[in-house]
Amino acid sequence: MTHSQKSFRLSVKVVVRDDRDRCLLLRRSQASKNNKGKWDLPGGKVDPGEDFADALLREVVEETGLTVSLSRVAGSAESSLPDWTVAYIILEARPVSGEVCLSSEHDDFTWAQRSEITSLDVCGQFLPFFEVYCGTKNE
Repeated sequence: MTHSQKSFRLSVKVVVRDDRDRCLLLRRSQASKNNKGKWDLPGGKVDPGEDFADALLREVVEETGLTVSLSRVAGSAESSLPDWTVAYIILEARPVSGEVCLSSEHDDFTWAQRSEITSLDVCGQFLPFFEVYCGTKNE
């Protein structure tokens, strides 16, 4: 890699869908470095040597208090930051147990119908994913 190329980081996110087909979104707190006040998906960075599914399950518990069951790959996204590009793998899951209890990273949550998501102030890097996932744009 030449010095001018940015490195890549892996992040995993999840669309948690309940039995009413609503999706869990978390609002990033005002203390967040990036995307303050924007609606986001649960998930986060994969630690070196960590299995990405294990990382996602860990992040979901840390951020929401929920235990989920992963079901499929739902899509991907990317975000360009000054020093690196973040590649996101987005999975889909169902809640298994627990009640939503937010970490300090987020200050609110909502269970949104898919038809509502693209009208919310979501993190920009996920808008193309949501447009396809929610059926507002053709694949």
